[in-house]
Amino acid sequence: MIELSHQQTMTQYSLITLITAALQPIRQKLDAIEVQDSFVAHTLCKLIPSRCPFERQIQLFNRTILYIPPLCKLNPFYEQLVCLRFRALVYLADQCGEDVTVYC
Repeated sequence: MIELSHQQTMTQYSLITLITAALQPIRQKLDAIEVQDSFVAHTLCKLIPSRCPFERQIQLFNRTILYIPPLCKLNPFYEQLVCLRFRALVYLADQCGEDVTVYC
């Protein structure tokens, strides 16, 4: 087992804090996007998948031999993109009166 010194642990913590702080302005910009156009809403719903496209089950003779878990949560903007897609769906349903089940 590898043991880290206090200095190494603090350096890793500082690096994570630095990366998080560097990504924060992008997160804020994504959160600030307001969907006010049906074309933009449709485009967002088409571009942002409703579920993780990387999750897979590899089967052989109806038996799962390999399972690849969803990797989307590794994306630092995952939550913001999911919320943006949701705002687009709400806009289409509430403001445009469209059926959004095609995007689900």
